[in-house]
Amino acid sequence: MDITQLPVSDLAVARPGATAVLRRFKIDYCGDGRKILADAARTRGVDPRLVAEAILSIEPGTQAAPTDTPSLIDHLLERYHETHRRQFAEALGLAQRVEMVHGDNPDCPVGLSQHLAFMLDDLEMHQQKEELMLFPMMRNSAAPSVGAPIACMVAEHEDVIEQLNGLARLTRDFTPPAKACTTWRALYALCAEIDADLRDHMHLENNVLFKRFG
Repeated sequence: MDITQLPVSDLAVARPGATAVLRRFKIDYCGDGRKILADAARTRGVDPRLVAEAILSIEPGTQAAPTDTPSLIDHLLERYHETHRRQFAEALGLAQRVEMVHGDNPDCPVGLSQHLAFMLDDLEMHQQKEELMLFPMMRNSAAPSVGAPIACMVAEHEDVIEQLNGLARLTRDFTPPAKACTTWRALYALCAEIDADLRDHMHLENNVLFKRFG
């Protein structure tokens, strides 16, 4: 099978570990994931065959998402919702320290702490909508249609993708300067982790959980 002709989102769902490969090649799998791999790779200036080879070479053992809906929701809450809250609290502190100490350095990511705070405010409101309304409705088989709240969540995910793109710009693609201090390096490593986790989180919701209610 030529997997370069499959939609990116389908590959991300069907092959555990594929999301890490797609991130490495900067191929979107949570927002514009309906593009076939060949087109998505060429948009990024990458040979589709290289991406396909990397996906096909993934070692077995990467755990797939839970198959039943209640377990998947529990996984999203524990692995992502709580993790994001810890990550952003730590990243905000690190960003404030870097901007305060290195504000005169032309490489300093001035405005990063403000951007992270803005992202956190939006994310917290988004997660509370899921925790208090959408997820309980999904657990309740007698609940009314969840189509409208799902559409709202998907639209908000598009906003998160734009925020992540801004995060990458502020951190020069999560690459600290050669002489960056330990705090600065730790900050950029954490921002890269936030980017990866948020993209995987949105992928599981958009392409797995929400599709069960389509």
